[in-house]
Amino acid sequence: MDVDAYSSVITVEVNGTAHTLTVDHRRVLLDLLREDLGLTGSKKGCDQGQCGACTVLVDGRRVNGCLLPAVALDGSSVTTVEGLADGDALHPLQRAFLDRDAFQCGYCTPGQLCSAVGAIAEAEAGHPSHVTGAEVPSGRPVPLTRDEIRERLSGNLCRCGAYPHIVDAVEDVLT
Repeated sequence: MDVDAYSSVITVEVNGTAHTLTVDHRRVLLDLLREDLGLTGSKKGCDQGQCGACTVLVDGRRVNGCLLPAVALDGSSVTTVEGLADGDALHPLQRAFLDRDAFQCGYCTPGQLCSAVGAIAEAEAGHPSHVTGAEVPSGRPVPLTRDEIRERLSGNLCRCGAYPHIVDAVEDVLT
């Protein structure tokens, strides 16, 4: 592996497979996933962290892949939309998105799915959102009402307007 002053060798687990890569310090996670590893599910939308099309999970937490320097991921675990399914068995959210027609063109769908998985985990861990009521005990699971779901997914834009179906799909998985 050729390493110079502008690159580092990192080991990152992506969808359960470890990869040791020489990464330019300027390379972002999204480009590493799409160009180096051939995982094209995550999309490049705005390239500024404003649309959420590039959302993936790093160590279980939601991140915008277009903003995160890949070199910062040494030792991390990344899950992309390709890693949500268990073989041929779709993740429950993937199935719910299909059942509820929660995608139109499908461009935002990978980011929406990863964001929803992360949002559910955050709520289960007791992380409040902007709309979490004061009656919810600190550190306890936050009930995911429609308002909570909408707030937690507000960083993911859908240019086709499938928002009601996306909220319905997330609700389906919670029941």
